[in-house]
Amino acid sequence: MFTGIIEEKGEVVAIEPAGGQVGGGALLSVRGPLVTSDAAHGDSIAVNGVCLTVVEVKDDVFTVDVIRESLDRSSLGGLTAGSAVNLERSVRADQRLGGHIVQGHVDGTARLLSRAPGENWDDLRFSLPGPLSRYVAEKGSIAIDGISLTVTTVDDDSFGVSLIPTTLKLTTMGDRQVGDVVNLEVDVIAKYVERLVGTR
Repeated sequence: MFTGIIEEKGEVVAIEPAGGQVGGGALLSVRGPLVTSDAAHGDSIAVNGVCLTVVEVKDDVFTVDVIRESLDRSSLGGLTAGSAVNLERSVRADQRLGGHIVQGHVDGTARLLSRAPGENWDDLRFSLPGPLSRYVAEKGSIAIDGISLTVTTVDDDSFGVSLIPTTLKLTTMGDRQVGDVVNLEVDVIAKYVERLVGTR
């Protein structure tokens, strides 16, 4: 489990087909001095909001296997060497939950539709895939590329968030351009409530 509070921006060192076979999974190597400081084989690290399992750590670079399902549901397949990514280690039981409950299970992707820079924050608007719209509510939580954010506005096919300077500086969101694809994870509580109510 994660909190959506990004620990550092990492850099993709390499992404290549797993086993050398195109069309399958991928082997992703990422440089992240902070998250590798105590990382070991089998640990979970969220990369742009996708929970991945460490298979190797060498110096400040960790390597993970990315299955086809993760490539199909997320933006990870579009990464290249040099791409910046948001990184977060799984939360410990004795830590504060600074953001919200984030599983690292991406529900879909969205595109950045617009961004309006402000004096104290930036307003960003993203497309909202139809199947996910029922889980997004004004003042509710959503994870975008692994970042825990509060929804400021929402309609049938888009939603907005406002980002403070700290978020813009410490995450990849400061460099996102209109048209960029991001990963979305909706609030897991909303999904469980829907399922429980639907069975009654």
